[in-house]
Amino acid sequence: MKYLRKFFGAGLLVFAATTSALAAVDSPAPATAVLPTLAAQGTSLAAGDATLAGDKACTRCHDEGEAKPVLSIYQTRHGVRADGRTPGCQSCHGASKSHIDNPAGVSPRPVTDVPMGPKVSGAAADKQQQVCLSCHKGGQRIHWGGSQHEAAGVACTSCHTTHTHQDKVMAKKTQTEVCFACHKSERAQAHRLSTHPLAAGKMACSDCHNPHGSTGPKLMRKDSVNETCTTCHADRRGPFLWEHAPSTESCSNCHVPHGSNTAPLLKARAPWLCQSCHSGDHAAQVNSGANLQNGAVTTVNGTQPLAGAAARAQMGGRACLSCHMMVHGSNHPAGAKLQR
Repeated sequence: MKYLRKFFGAGLLVFAATTSALAAVDSPAPATAVLPTLAAQGTSLAAGDATLAGDKACTRCHDEGEAKPVLSIYQTRHGVRADGRTPGCQSCHGASKSHIDNPAGVSPRPVTDVPMGPKVSGAAADKQQQVCLSCHKGGQRIHWGGSQHEAAGVACTSCHTTHTHQDKVMAKKTQTEVCFACHKSERAQAHRLSTHPLAAGKMACSDCHNPHGSTGPKLMRKDSVNETCTTCHADRRGPFLWEHAPSTESCSNCHVPHGSNTAPLLKARAPWLCQSCHSGDHAAQVNSGANLQNGAVTTVNGTQPLAGAAARAQMGGRACLSCHMMVHGSNHPAGAKLQR
């Protein structure tokens, strides 16, 4: 035993002291003792105490009895106490001395210094964004200032939920629920016959759009629609020896990206889609209900009573793509007409 004391005596004393200190920290303080202790800190409270002791001022009321989960924030990156950059309640909500002390005894209590929640708007939304962007700056959020969402007064908490370890907007399977809450027309299009696999959870809105701002149109991740689409559809990228002008200009000239009743995501069926541009090809006849056997023939110059004219070949279901199948462009030396 004396040898154990000789070699481990100092260590046992240190271990005992450490255990006593941890017990003192972990032992819950009475609810009445929390507020005076924090108020006595003075400048620390005004600056926002990010320690667990500072969090106690909030969690003594906002506990597991809350209708919405609050304590589960410690299961997220915002609650990793091993990281010195981890914020506390007051880091985001502010010191909120009037909310904590409530000297007037009013009910409900005065709001926190930085109001949070999905319905925050106006000056409160701007204050909230400043708090979030103080840490989450750069990267994908570099174009937030002046973006469509920022200009519309959308707050961070309108899309993100910080007090839960399952933020719906961060998962592909549930992200559309958040986006479609505002974008109703896109939600309707996504349930049409031909659509991207959003409902299956194989892709999300953020695969094409950057909700925090972009240099491209419609918050596209790339500088143009075509650059964004060809990120996945690489075989349509080109460059081609023979290019199809509408396809080179923008994929949205022919396709509806969020969903269509005409596969594959087309604005209309061929040949009507093709003849929205090519109205003077093949004897200058335009496909319409008048182009029936022994009926009038609609041309680019109007309706002419040519009863002996035959019905258009395209009206027999052959369509333009039966011959011009390389609609996105061709690299064949003889592909000027996009036929090979």
